[in-house]
Amino acid sequence: MSRSFARYRPWFYAAAVYNAVWAIGVLTMPGAAARLVGVDASAFVPFVQVIGMMVGVYAYGYYLLARDPARYCGFIWIALAGKTLGPIGFVYYAALGALPWRFAWVCVPNDLIWWPAFWAFAIRYARAPLGGDARSGASRENQSSSFM
Repeated sequence: MSRSFARYRPWFYAAAVYNAVWAIGVLTMPGAAARLVGVDASAFVPFVQVIGMMVGVYAYGYYLLARDPARYCGFIWIALAGKTLGPIGFVYYAALGALPWRFAWVCVPNDLIWWPAFWAFAIRYARAPLGGDARSGASRENQSSSFM
C-alpha cells in the first residue's frame, strides 16, 4: 500500500462501518428512523427501507475502496454522486414542503462530513483516465507504449 493512501483508508473503512450500521438500523427499525426525522412513519417505511438497502450496498463499495484504493479509486465518483445528490434532493423536497427541514440533520453524518476526505482523494487519485494508474495518475496505455 502506498503511504499516500494511508490517510484515506481510515475514512473509507469508517464510511463502510457507518453505512452498514445505518443500513441495518433503518432496515430493522424503519418506523423509529422515520419518526426521528419527523416524517410520517406509515407512509415512509418502504422508502426508508429502500434507502437503507442502497446505503448497505455503498458500505461494501467503501470497504473495497479502503482495502485497495488504487484498484477501486473510480468508486469515489459514485460515492460523491450519492453524497452530493442526497443533500440536493433534501433541499429540493424540503423547499416544496414534502420533507421537514429537521430532516437536514440526516445529511450531516450521511453526506456532508465525508466531503473533505472524499473530494481530496478524488481530485488526487481518481482523475486519471479509465484504466489509469491511481498511484501516479498516468494512463496504463501510456506506460505500456513506453516499453514497446
